[in-house]
Amino acid sequence: MSDRHIHMAGQVVERHITRAGQGGGRDVYEYALLRVVPRVERGECVNAGVLVYCRARGYLGARTHLDEPRLLALDPAADVAGVLAALGAVEAVCGGGTAAGQAAGDDAGRRFRWLIAPRSTVVQPGPVHTGLTTDPVAETERLLDLLVR
Repeated sequence: MSDRHIHMAGQVVERHITRAGQGGGRDVYEYALLRVVPRVERGECVNAGVLVYCRARGYLGARTHLDEPRLLALDPAADVAGVLAALGAVEAVCGGGTAAGQAAGDDAGRRFRWLIAPRSTVVQPGPVHTGLTTDPVAETERLLDLLVR
């Protein structure tokens, strides 16, 4: 088996490997969606934000957008103000500094891992995915447009 191909069930599949210095200026990043689950027992959710972490650039960012009519369609009694406050808190933790509260002293990676930890609250992180980017700030906005808005 070579670095270029994987043989699976008689098929040859192209395999893309990025080694240090071969990324064309692109760095690996991780991201997770923020989902609002107004009624956990029903399992319905609305995508409301995205978290992006790029270790190579020391970047941790969050962008949020709550589609209130969609949320209220799932649960007319949803606490919109509470959800907006929780989404704002996530953005504050990503920004670090005094607004991050107890997480202020943690590095970006530790704050990201804390934010993506599973929890049973109305605002929940989704699974973590990866990608390559030359600009994690722009990637955060692109993912918000693609997956949330």
